[in-house]
Amino acid sequence: MTRERLSARVQSVPPSGIRRFFDIAATMDNVISLGIGEPDFVTPYTITQAGIRSLQQGKTAYTSNSGTIELRQELQKHLNHLYGLNYDPENELLITVGVSEALQNAMLATIDPGDEVIIPEPCFVAYGPSVVFAGGVPVYVSTSVEQEFQVTREAIEAAITPKTKAILIGYPNNPTGAVMSRERLLDIAALAEQYDLLVFSDEIYDRLVYGVEHTSFAQLPGMRDRTILLGGFSKAYAMTGWRLGWLAASAEIANAVRKIHQYAIMSAPTVAQYAGLAALQTGEEDVQRMVSEYDRRRQVIVAGLRQIGLPTFEPQGAFYVFPQVSSLGLTSEAFVEGLLYREKVAVVPGDAFGPSGAGFVRMCYATSMDNIETALERIERYVRSL
Repeated sequence: MTRERLSARVQSVPPSGIRRFFDIAATMDNVISLGIGEPDFVTPYTITQAGIRSLQQGKTAYTSNSGTIELRQELQKHLNHLYGLNYDPENELLITVGVSEALQNAMLATIDPGDEVIIPEPCFVAYGPSVVFAGGVPVYVSTSVEQEFQVTREAIEAAITPKTKAILIGYPNNPTGAVMSRERLLDIAALAEQYDLLVFSDEIYDRLVYGVEHTSFAQLPGMRDRTILLGGFSKAYAMTGWRLGWLAASAEIANAVRKIHQYAIMSAPTVAQYAGLAALQTGEEDVQRMVSEYDRRRQVIVAGLRQIGLPTFEPQGAFYVFPQVSSLGLTSEAFVEGLLYREKVAVVPGDAFGPSGAGFVRMCYATSMDNIETALERIERYVRSL
């Protein structure tokens, strides 16, 4: 008798659709990557120095499971300043190993086997698997470029069943760059109230918006204690490798998530927490500098893709652009593969982020302007050859 050694949950989740083409690109020379969603800036100097000082001062032990109280207090000030939100640093804020840990542990703390979680797509590739690993069932609802990739109340309500436990939204959006209007967020809030649903709101890109204002879901009337608010330091402060995120929720939910975090992680890296504290205290000028540069690149790449003849939705957040390639008679994957092999530009097929992404590709403009301009030249040459 032999037993299956892998769990059914793990086997049911395919590998990330992002990785394949970058594994190929890694074997090639002179490739321009517009793929990985990571700032090309190094962590600002004052933030890095704060981390170095913490090591030099011997701050190398575990912190509280929840994170240092100084960081949680500063995070509370930050959320209050930006969104008028008030969370108790002792019981309602948790410092995590990136937003990914916060999301997975929040799922484990709230989702029972068979519970359904509604997820608008295209979406970040980890959303569905995080539900599956918790024993839940992801229920995807489509968005479209005609709706500016904003999910509608009608689409969500049509997906609600007696098994629905929560809605998981991620705006500003990866991969589309869409930002939800306050009016549409209020529509989701009304459904959450009507059907007694939790809302997981991944707002890791909240500071990266262009010409619009980001509305935090938790600041909507009546939504604070119904929302599990997720954020972090990776994108706005160029701190991806520090692995530092946070979760804000009611004491009941935050304490449940902390229990899982305590057993699985103990505490987020101490050096990263001291760097994160400096980021909140001194990093605003750096954030604004980086956002201004992202905006400049955004305008160049959108205009360039449109000039080439690729219909391109104008992103208002994050650092991604999502041009449509189906008009060329190619699938997303065929376009990506041809562009990589023939012109050495690496991008991601849109359907890696869900069925609504079919016929699109994701390009990340968190790279130098020289890379963007050269990539546009290569993309134009490739499109003309078709």
